[in-house]
Amino acid sequence: MTITKEEYAAMVDEASPKSHILKDCTGAFLCGGLICLIGQAMTDAYQYFGFAVKDARCLTSVTLVFIGAALTALGWYDNIAKIGGAGTLVPITGFSNAVCSPAIEFKSEGYIPGLGAKMFIIAGPVIVYGTVASILYGVVYYFFMM
Repeated sequence: MTITKEEYAAMVDEASPKSHILKDCTGAFLCGGLICLIGQAMTDAYQYFGFAVKDARCLTSVTLVFIGAALTALGWYDNIAKIGGAGTLVPITGFSNAVCSPAIEFKSEGYIPGLGAKMFIIAGPVIVYGTVASILYGVVYYFFMM
């Protein structure tokens, strides 16, 4: 049986779920905004308790990474991501989730070959390309500022 490209495209369109772009964008905006609002509230709270601005921001980052890891370990982060979509990926909690998810999934393979080797399977490329990009940016900046 041979089908044409047009018939195949029609079959794909029929089988593909319909996109709810307004709903998805609204959920991502509200979820990402809520995470950022919580982060700002934490920073303000840390400052209220006497921490310097720089220290409060650092503590906020550490706390958000911990919360993201804890929600991932409890299995709740995926449920939040179903509603918030990309809004859960962008903040620092998304990075925490990207590191913790494979670590939890492959823990049964052992600490070294499973947890240790697979922990950065998703976040590793981000770290590598971010580091390389920052080095290249620094070199370009250095030569232009000479």
